[in-house]
Amino acid sequence: MRKRKLLLGIVLVGIIAAAYFNYPKLNLISGYASKNMASCVFIADRDPDDITLNDNDMPLIKLADTEVSNENKSATAKVYGLMPRTAVYKEGLGAVLTNKEFSKHNFDIVPNRFKVQDSLPFPYGNNGVIDTVLENVAYDKLEVAFENAFQDPEQKTRSLLVVHKNQIIGERYIRGFSKDTKILGWSMTKSILSTLYGILEYQDKIDMNYKPFSDEIRMKSQKMNVTLNHLLRMQSGLEWDENYFKISDVTRMLFLDSDMTLAQRNKKVIAEPTEVWNYSSGTTNLLSGILREQFNSHQEYLDFPYKELIDKIGMNSMLLETDLSGNYILSSYGWATTRDWAKFGLLYLNKGDWNGNRIFSETWSDYVAKPTINSNGTYGAHFWLNAEGKYEDIPTDLYSVNGFQGQRIFIIPSKDLVVVRTGLKEQTDEQFNTLLKEIIASIR
Repeated sequence: MRKRKLLLGIVLVGIIAAAYFNYPKLNLISGYASKNMASCVFIADRDPDDITLNDNDMPLIKLADTEVSNENKSATAKVYGLMPRTAVYKEGLGAVLTNKEFSKHNFDIVPNRFKVQDSLPFPYGNNGVIDTVLENVAYDKLEVAFENAFQDPEQKTRSLLVVHKNQIIGERYIRGFSKDTKILGWSMTKSILSTLYGILEYQDKIDMNYKPFSDEIRMKSQKMNVTLNHLLRMQSGLEWDENYFKISDVTRMLFLDSDMTLAQRNKKVIAEPTEVWNYSSGTTNLLSGILREQFNSHQEYLDFPYKELIDKIGMNSMLLETDLSGNYILSSYGWATTRDWAKFGLLYLNKGDWNGNRIFSETWSDYVAKPTINSNGTYGAHFWLNAEGKYEDIPTDLYSVNGFQGQRIFIIPSKDLVVVRTGLKEQTDEQFNTLLKEIIASIR
């Protein structure tokens, strides 16, 4: 009897200990589930059941039960009835996770849109596509690449689009998705942030050697040497933990913070700029906050991405989500159709020229594709690189826009090629190498 009581006591202590250490994680689990549900339903216009069965069917996240309120345009998630979190959709701003400070925030200021109605086909307009057969493309070989990308359901590819010579030569979607479906780019949004700085530089409004921290901060820390260039290259030397599988800097920022621009700003310096390369979503949101400081009003800040980039190149489906404080969450939350993500890649393939209208300087595309010290040739300025042949069968001039779960825009200047792949599962370097190799093999 004593042994049984002792065993039960040990089990009870174990349960209490497990609950104690894991209870805070429930906040993140229900936060992710509710935020993702609200965004997918009210931005991408998708069915909640499909989102539960697919998008939220992830380790731990699938433990959450999520309900959608169409009346309140919100989603609420709980884990075993505990730790409820609610995300509310605000027109023009996306879905925001609520907290105790939610009522204090003003959502009346929304970005103006500058959409232009035109009769041009893709990419310079939205009136269909050019379907001319290109003589240098072996369409039968290209079809093989598409079949291989979709035939294995474990790859969870959702869309694949190939553009050559500014013309779509291949495009496919899984059932339930189409050319009109908005897809979350996750960290592909980081490259949008980088481009906004490229535009400001082209307009002579900012310099990459600008040191963004205030004089007060400079006197109190070593941050005085950090420049925009260091931040864009993830080599600022500021402390950051980018771990999505525990309570970390990045998960606290995305699912707990009201103002996500402060998480990295408040971190201490652990190395001099350029000494280490450390991928950080906090750095991107810090840059979003610094971007906001360049404008006289919140309205100007909200309008800038749409006026000078997004609507200017016809990415009319795109929506950038904000945090509770009205800052763009450019680390993670940009939505657009597959075709509009492709337009972004084409803007870089054409070195900032959009049908005769220059968006950023020709040298900016070279700047973002220049390898960053200590990144092993894999990272530029908020873009990923193939400079040292990570994809062994692909030209080393490839650079790409990367996001969680295998969201990609591959830009290959030497092949006049842009490839967009979206999905629900990260692919290995070998899988991407094979996909791109097969696509390139179809172009003579």
